[in-house]
Amino acid sequence: MPMPVYPVRCTAPGCDRLAAYKIAARWSDGVTGELKTYALSCADCLAALYEWSLARQKMCRLAPAETLEAPGIYQLVRGQRDRELTRRSEFEKSGS
Repeated sequence: MPMPVYPVRCTAPGCDRLAAYKIAARWSDGVTGELKTYALSCADCLAALYEWSLARQKMCRLAPAETLEAPGIYQLVRGQRDRELTRRSEFEKSGS
């Protein structure tokens, strides 16, 4: 039985809009890797959530074999896995 479709909402406090972006950083423990999600964002909240994610990432403590890149902005597309998401680095430079 297929999973039910549900809306993915922006994670900014007080925002109820649909998320269009995923702010995440590539993480690895030396064996496996994944995108560590910091926020899901609508277009209006993107700049603020991206700045929050950058600050949050700086507070992370890593084990000896772990790596964690700086957060990036990815276009959120229903049905796509993390490795299929398109990075939108042009938004990272401007912060919005």
